[in-house]
Amino acid sequence: MLQRKNSSSVKLLSIIVPAYKQEKTIIKDVKNIQKELRTLHCPYEIIVVVDGHADKTYEQIKSYRSTKVKILTHDKNEGKGQAIRYGMLHAKGDIVGFIDAGMELNPKGLAILWNDFINKKADIVIGSKRHPLSKVSYPLKRKIISHISQKFIRLLFGLNVTDTQVGIKFFRKAVIKKVLPHLLVKKFAFDVEILTVAYYFGFKKIYEAPIELKYNFQGSVLSQNMLKALYYTLWDTCAVFYRLKIIHYYDKKRSVRVKSRPDYSLHV
Repeated sequence: MLQRKNSSSVKLLSIIVPAYKQEKTIIKDVKNIQKELRTLHCPYEIIVVVDGHADKTYEQIKSYRSTKVKILTHDKNEGKGQAIRYGMLHAKGDIVGFIDAGMELNPKGLAILWNDFINKKADIVIGSKRHPLSKVSYPLKRKIISHISQKFIRLLFGLNVTDTQVGIKFFRKAVIKKVLPHLLVKKFAFDVEILTVAYYFGFKKIYEAPIELKYNFQGSVLSQNMLKALYYTLWDTCAVFYRLKIIHYYDKKRSVRVKSRPDYSLHV
C-alpha cells in the first residue's frame, strides 16, 4: 500500500490541467484529481487551462465551484505546451506539476510522483510508460513509434530517461523559474524541450515514476493523428537540438515569453 509522504517544507503544490475538447470529462477529471490531492495532506491549487473554445469545456468547468480550482482560458487553441506554460506562469506552488485531462491517465499517479519527489529530493519527476511497475494499454504501433522516438531523443540530447511524452510531471519551482523564459515549443515537443533545457541548466535529479494509462482507441483517426503528432514532435525536437547545440539559443538570458493577453482570463 502506497504511503503518502508529507513535507513540512512544501507550502503549496500547484497542479495544472490543460484541457481541449474535454466537456464530457473535465468536471470528473477535476473531482478525481482533487480527491487524490486531498490524501497528500499538503495545501494545493488546481489550475485548469482551457485551450480554446472548441466545445463547452469552459462552460462546464466554470460551473464547478471550489476555492482550490482556478480557471485560465484563451479563445483559440494554441497547443498543450502553450497551455501548460501559461498555467506555470500563474502557479504559486513550491512544486508545480501537470496532468492531462481526458481520463486516460489515472490521477492516482499524482500521489506516486509526489512520494518520489519528496523521498528523492528530486528536481523533476516524470511519469513513464516504461517503468517496470507501470500499467499501460496502448497499440503496438504506438509502442514501436514511441520506442524509436525515445532512442532518437537520447541520441540527440543524452537525456537519460525512457519516456518524455507522458502527460504527468512534477517540477521544483526553481526549475520552472529558470527554464520557463527560454521555452518556445507550444505543442508536440514541449515535454522534450522543458526536460532537455532543465537538464542542460544542471537540474540532473530527474526520476521516472510508474503510471496507469489507458488510451482511448479511435481506429484510423487515431492512426492519422498519431502519425501527424509524431511528424511534428520530431520536427520540433530537431528545432530544440538546433537551438541548443548549433546556435546556443538557451545560453542567453531571456524574459518570460508567455504574456497576459486580452483573450486570457483568470477566474478564482
